[in-house]
Amino acid sequence: MADENENEASSPEEQALADEWAAALSEAGDAGQDDIDAMLAASNPAPSAPAAPRAPMEEFNSAPKVNLPVNMEGPNLDVILDIPVSISMEVGNTDITIRNLLQLNQGSVIELDRLAGEPLDVLVNGTLIAHGEVVVVNEKFGIRLTDVISPSERIKKLR
Repeated sequence: MADENENEASSPEEQALADEWAAALSEAGDAGQDDIDAMLAASNPAPSAPAAPRAPMEEFNSAPKVNLPVNMEGPNLDVILDIPVSISMEVGNTDITIRNLLQLNQGSVIELDRLAGEPLDVLVNGTLIAHGEVVVVNEKFGIRLTDVISPSERIKKLR
């Protein structure tokens, strides 16, 4: 009922436009972007300004066209340089049941999946970027990076 009232209240021009759109949509079924652009151009014969040319759409799975190293003379990186990221060092991990988790108390020992002396994982926002070893600097713990994962390897791991 509400749709009928809206249709009755609309002007004949609005109804004609709606009918044109309905006809165009039913005809367009498998129409491509060029067909749609042609229909829009036909409905607006005298645009006030020339339309901007369309840039080709890139595939999401395609590799970047240019693999240039990122440097400070290149694109303006100022926009992203101050974005905070979370960096963490992972000694190791393990899976335990909730029953065992609830039984943990002071002095409990949890066996990890790493051997003693193995390098730690350095994670940025949960993504592995490097391996390193623990050092002490001014009575504080630190990490010395021993192996940094290349950007191409990081991208491969995301897929």
